[in-house]
Amino acid sequence: MRKRVYKLLSVSKTPGDLSWYVDAFIITLILLNVVAVILVSIESVRIEFGNYFLLFEYFSVVVFTIEYLLRLWTANLNPTYKKPIIGNIKYALTPLAIIDLLAVLPFFLPFFGVDLRLLRFLRVFRVFRLLKLARYMVALDLINRVISKKKEELVISFILTGFLLVVAATFMYYVENNAQPDKFSSIPETMWWGIITVTTVGYGDVYPITPLGRFLAGIIAIIGIGLVALPTGILAAGFSNELSQGQQKNQRCPTCGQLIRKK
Repeated sequence: MRKRVYKLLSVSKTPGDLSWYVDAFIITLILLNVVAVILVSIESVRIEFGNYFLLFEYFSVVVFTIEYLLRLWTANLNPTYKKPIIGNIKYALTPLAIIDLLAVLPFFLPFFGVDLRLLRFLRVFRVFRLLKLARYMVALDLINRVISKKKEELVISFILTGFLLVVAATFMYYVENNAQPDKFSSIPETMWWGIITVTTVGYGDVYPITPLGRFLAGIIAIIGIGLVALPTGILAAGFSNELSQGQQKNQRCPTCGQLIRKK
């Protein structure tokens, strides 16, 4: 029974089998939940169809809760989580399992005495149901591979960006504090200016007014353009390499026309 359930909940590779219909049902339910979250924010719709949305929420929570518990129960059939209990806990801590839990968690919080005001905030977690689609998207495996292979370069680029942010905020604090003590009151407060400058967003709520401050802001903005674009370049190069490798692995024989698969 556990093997059957595990196979049923696994992403189907054969269109038309029972597992494929389960996938289609879950995906449809996820999308409908996201649509419901959007529509229920409209007051007129919420007032007129509130009861229907509530019934749909109950149905969705039951389905997603059963799905989560069954995935947790069958996790040991995956070689990565084959050890009893420890494997189940290890699976429960994976990103997809956490998303599955967050998708239903807000519904059960009132039963544990959680403040309803907190519940209103945690209703945002219902959007995590959309992230459950990651389980069914093969393309996300490509993203995962790229990030995994380029993680060192990405970490270094983020460290450099963070270092620039600290240096920029420190210099700007000492330059602008006397002129604008309310906006550049401390280095942590100045980091807000550093973030919107380095990322080239530029809201305009905080900006330097001294000549030296403007000169430093221009230099920091120019450097920030390159540093912020660095992770984008790293990811673009990673995607290009992965796609080219995938094409090489699926080359066809010029004689017989069959796929030549390389390891």
